[in-house]
Amino acid sequence: MKTSDFNYYLPENLIAEYPLEDRSASRLLVFNKQIEHKSFKNVLDYFKDGDLLVVNNTSVIPARLHGRKESGGVVEVMLERIMEDNQALVQIRSGRSPKIGTKIYLDSYEVECIDRQGSFFILQFNEPPLNIFNKIGHVPLPPYIKRPDEDLDKDRYGTVYEDKNLQNSVAAPTAGLHFDKELLKAIKGLGVKIVSVNLSVGAGTFQPVKVEDIKDHDIHSEYLEVSPEVIDLVEETKSKGGRVFTVGTTATRALETAYIDTSIKGYRGYTKLFIYPGYSFKAVDMLITNFHLPQSSLLMLVSAFIGYENMKDIYKTAVDEKYRFLSYGDAMLLKNHEI
Repeated sequence: MKTSDFNYYLPENLIAEYPLEDRSASRLLVFNKQIEHKSFKNVLDYFKDGDLLVVNNTSVIPARLHGRKESGGVVEVMLERIMEDNQALVQIRSGRSPKIGTKIYLDSYEVECIDRQGSFFILQFNEPPLNIFNKIGHVPLPPYIKRPDEDLDKDRYGTVYEDKNLQNSVAAPTAGLHFDKELLKAIKGLGVKIVSVNLSVGAGTFQPVKVEDIKDHDIHSEYLEVSPEVIDLVEETKSKGGRVFTVGTTATRALETAYIDTSIKGYRGYTKLFIYPGYSFKAVDMLITNFHLPQSSLLMLVSAFIGYENMKDIYKTAVDEKYRFLSYGDAMLLKNHEI
């Protein structure tokens, strides 16, 4: 398939700039052979005793820094990944790309650009980079949100179930932003088990697919951990006739990665799993997700999950019905078209 097959018209005014005041007040488009329009609180109606809900409990680093080069030029540093030896892999926005050996001043901290990897740079810090990002960093709102971060984003650009000890993402697993503690409690009350996986969301999640043939796309790599206990629960759920729900494409990618090699129970390491139409899902039955960018790998994953033509119909309907799109937008509940 061609990347252009995954294009659609997204009016700019449908991109949500702010979250709603109530997390669970978003709209919910439900697709199970036909489209229904609900409130996110209605997601409760689609669970039953014996189901399993899998979430990504990662926490977001304040990953955006502002500074200047030795020449005085303004720079913006966006973290991709913390590395060993007080180094970090970053994106740098500036008038001109910094040369290797250039000093960059981030508030009172001096760092050095020591290497380049494709479109990324490696910065050398004098202390653990995470300490500095936590002290002076900004909430890394996605590039399609055209405003500076505000105090409300410190809370709302993160899930209520995030594990602060797992502060390893530079973008939020945004499908989880719709859940509040009361809704999660109500879901548990139905007899649904809720378990966590951890996937470190990288800035690469926002990068569009640029090659003509999607099979030629070099998808971004992300670190994840799925415990053997989670796999046991997935197997138990399916054996008893329950369904496995995942919250977001990140939890989906994590769980499906763990099923690539079934001789090993669980998974810990990096994944470059690229899910597009033709992929057969091994673990996930139901997917809760937001609306994604045109020509993105996330849209291709959704298309694989529900079928290409269904995806096209759903997105056209969502635009026509003026759903709110992307990170702070509305949500979908989708059934795997293979079951």
